[in-house]
Amino acid sequence: MLVTSIPTKRRNLLRLTAKSTQFGKRTFTSWLIESAGTLPLQRRKDFPDGRVDNTTVMQKLVEALEYGDAVCLFPEGMSRYHPTIAPLKTGVARLVSDVLSRNRDKPDFEVSILTCSITYMHREHFRSDVLVTFHPPIIVSPGKNPELLEPVDYREVRALTARMHQQISYGTLDAPSWRLIRNAKLAARIYAPLGTQMSLGDYVRIVRTFLEAFKIAESPHPERSSDGEASMSDTVAETLDERIRRLGKELQVYQDELVKWGIKDDRIRRPLSRHVILYRMIVRLTWSIFLFSICIPGLLLWLPIFVTTFIAVRKFKRTGPIWDTWDEIAQYKLVYGLISGLCVWGGAVLLTFPIAPLSAVGVPVWMWMSLRWFEDAVSAFRAFASLARLLWMGPTHIDYLCEVRKSLHAQIMDLAVDTLGLPANPETHFVESGPKEKGRVRGRWASRAKYFSVRRRRKRDWNETLRLYDKVDYPDDPY
Repeated sequence: MLVTSIPTKRRNLLRLTAKSTQFGKRTFTSWLIESAGTLPLQRRKDFPDGRVDNTTVMQKLVEALEYGDAVCLFPEGMSRYHPTIAPLKTGVARLVSDVLSRNRDKPDFEVSILTCSITYMHREHFRSDVLVTFHPPIIVSPGKNPELLEPVDYREVRALTARMHQQISYGTLDAPSWRLIRNAKLAARIYAPLGTQMSLGDYVRIVRTFLEAFKIAESPHPERSSDGEASMSDTVAETLDERIRRLGKELQVYQDELVKWGIKDDRIRRPLSRHVILYRMIVRLTWSIFLFSICIPGLLLWLPIFVTTFIAVRKFKRTGPIWDTWDEIAQYKLVYGLISGLCVWGGAVLLTFPIAPLSAVGVPVWMWMSLRWFEDAVSAFRAFASLARLLWMGPTHIDYLCEVRKSLHAQIMDLAVDTLGLPANPETHFVESGPKEKGRVRGRWASRAKYFSVRRRRKRDWNETLRLYDKVDYPDDPY
């Protein structure tokens, strides 16, 4: 994900690193990692005796930076599925210190630290969205940063690491619990409802804005002065925090109710009459059946790929605990999916040998379009199921949820506009403001035309994945 986000002209200068346990195995993944020139980094937790020696690797990284190449390091030092960023290791800052110290006689020698945040909507689900954000570089040099030259005070290394952590945290969703992320996403959906034409970056920034408000409201505050009297500003802040905490609890109750009935907030925002619901159910079901019927041949070609990948991943999980192996699970999916996909393509070409030139191109195109139609079919069936649940719910309960939502909407808009500084008209603001970004759609015609894009279906909800139900809940395990 990171490598493909880097421009091609810059990509050739990138030197990758990976944990040493990925090397020296008789597997395709290990061969691929080593062939890419990746350098192995030893982690203490991978060696029971605690003996770790990265001297040679660090020397190569230092030389790469002196040559002007780029080095890719992962300061968390692990692959995990948590709501919060892990404390960063100090290896990056120590590497920078070593490079600057070796070039202390060159005051203008510079090293740029380019931090990157990766935000997954649902990292474990097929066809989910992901945002890669690069931050302004931190530029250091021997002349301007003598505090990083040897002998260096370890506090300076920690300070640089903390600065990197702050940048990375600023570009992603970083929270002490999944509950806060869940509430922030719901607040963002109520503030910028379904159908708002906005980029994924805009959506993540809005969610993060609400998330930071919930985090501050629940975080412990400094104690009052010794005389026990609170200033006017302290009283106002405590009142605001209490209001935000109460809003968080109400959002949690409202989301639980939506999950119970299997519907989205948009169904409550714009309630429909029963005859309109019945009409739309017929349209969605008919469209879904039609799309399923035309994509079945292509899905049969996908079936061996899905089965092979599923079996490979399941066998790998049985080899031990999956803690810190999420990256290896992703590699298994990628490698086995690629190999089985090539086998399916080769088999289809052999079976249609008389027209092999046509099938060599037509098979992958048909498989891709089948997947594209399958996304539309699943989305249409989701809409049908949601309308059916809405019909089953009854007008009385819908009216009750409408009143709850009106109250939440008023509180969220007040918080967003008056406290957080967000625009008061999100449905028009994000279409008109800013440059043309990746994912931004301008105008109703462009929006509707992009729905039929061959590359990918235009999503009205960035939270959506290729599933028959909305994924809004997260692991109960606090770790």
